[in-house]
Amino acid sequence: MATSSAINKSVINNEPVASGAKVDMKFEVIVIPVADVDRSKAFYSKLGWRLDADFSFDNGFRVVQFTPAGSGCSVQFGMKMTTAAPGSAQGLYLIVSDIEAARKDLVARSVEVSEVFHASKPGAQFRPESDGRVSGPDPGHRSYFSFATFSDPDGNTWLFQEITARLPGRGLGNLDVSTLSELLRETEQHHGEYEPTAPKHHWSGWYAAYIVARQDGKTPEEAAKLGKLHIEGAQ
Repeated sequence: MATSSAINKSVINNEPVASGAKVDMKFEVIVIPVADVDRSKAFYSKLGWRLDADFSFDNGFRVVQFTPAGSGCSVQFGMKMTTAAPGSAQGLYLIVSDIEAARKDLVARSVEVSEVFHASKPGAQFRPESDGRVSGPDPGHRSYFSFATFSDPDGNTWLFQEITARLPGRGLGNLDVSTLSELLRETEQHHGEYEPTAPKHHWSGWYAAYIVARQDGKTPEEAAKLGKLHIEGAQ
């Protein structure tokens, strides 16, 4: 039986939750303020984003939701959703693995996008007037250092950031085919090192534990240990 020091009360429903227990919280939607819902709907449709919903209600409430390709997070706008001023959402990140390709895609859709740039001063990516923006991608093509920006009709600004390798502990984000292929090769390698001394098991269980751990930001070594624990703890 848990002691009073080992449990917390949920602030939502007062159910006891074990201290230190991990509760998944998935950030799925951000609301942006717009002046003209139909104009914004046309703009985000032009980006090629998936239209998830457009619901209107008798009291004037309306919600429109779009999701960028490959994204686990969506954007909503509409009527009676926010008191923020239209255009006040600034520096909304869009993570891409190839910033030049992402920019060309929007240009082909007749969207005005800045040139690719890198920042010579911290925070310059958020300040268009800054002299810290240098034309062209980061010279070393370092992950996190190349940017491009565009705005919707109200002036809400979006910031492309190129990430090809994440910092330790940051997870893998949304997997595209290239990233998943690389992860599967890495998983295969580590499973191959484990298999000769492993008890009889199905490879899928080890793979699943390893991939989930890598998505949660664990290092390959930590993920391999969790794969082993999953198999041997299940014996």
